[in-house]
Amino acid sequence: MVYSIADNPGLIKVLSFLKSHNSEYLSGQDLSDVLKISRVAVWKHIKKIKELGYEVESKQKEGYRLVSNTDLLLPWEVSQGLETKLIGNEIFYHETLGSTQDHAIKMATDQKNNGVVVIAQKQTGGRGRAGRHWISPKGGIWLSIILHPEFDISVATLFPIASSLALSKAIEKCFNITPELKWPNDVTIKGKKIAGILVDASLESNKIESIVLGVGINFDVKIKEVEKSLKNTPNFYGVESLKKFKKDVKQIQFVQVFLLELEKIFEVLDSNQIKKIIKEWTARSSTIGKNVKLVTKEGKISGKAIKIDDDGALVISDKKNTRVLAGDIIHLTK
Repeated sequence: MVYSIADNPGLIKVLSFLKSHNSEYLSGQDLSDVLKISRVAVWKHIKKIKELGYEVESKQKEGYRLVSNTDLLLPWEVSQGLETKLIGNEIFYHETLGSTQDHAIKMATDQKNNGVVVIAQKQTGGRGRAGRHWISPKGGIWLSIILHPEFDISVATLFPIASSLALSKAIEKCFNITPELKWPNDVTIKGKKIAGILVDASLESNKIESIVLGVGINFDVKIKEVEKSLKNTPNFYGVESLKKFKKDVKQIQFVQVFLLELEKIFEVLDSNQIKKIIKEWTARSSTIGKNVKLVTKEGKISGKAIKIDDDGALVISDKKNTRVLAGDIIHLTK
């Protein structure tokens, strides 16, 4: 099932009325009269509202009262209070989806879908870098964002760096912890992966046609179950869950903060303040200054990670300074 604000006007009307009168009971007839819909329609909407995780109390002869909100990332919940100008202007929520990224890439061919966010409660075919499978159970945050940016094509390779920086800032604000950034696109806490970033760009005639940013966040996942699925995969270094660090942070609140931080970072990119992003990312990096081993399409490289360039390339000091734009990285202990 997919939900959007445009496709669920009746449900949203009933829900909004319950929210604005949550200290009192509203009869089915009251809701029918005020909202000008049938009592059968009211009952169907109330039933669906309950299915979506809202707690609604029913009392015979008195009616319905909203007791508590849902934790699901439903479009009308994320939109309410969202402070962005562009990102999240339209949101689609899927209970189950093969891949938010693949779905968003198809939507990105339409220029009107600028700032659209695609969210899934669960992915059956989530993917990470290099086509790897991304474990996406319920409890995580799995979303993709469609952008049709105006800035120069040279900035495209910096997107994963900038996006992971925005995510780390959102985590700091909501959870009062400082995550580390592992090149090229992982967010970690105490050396374990909390989130990953995936970017698919469509380029034409030296212009960015569209960028689809995929974000996978282990918000409230069962760590042992995820690790069991991943422990035999290459370069696995552990999994962490955000909820472990602060129980009272809601998914809706966190996603709103993240989307705003993301938009701020993109505005910095748009104004070509590349050095500012590089400086802030480096200050949070767990990679810079470390001895590393990189596996690339061209082969293996070992040396000390000394910096990232303005295009997001990692500079490795081996026998010479080698630039790497893509690859799997291992932090060496010695």
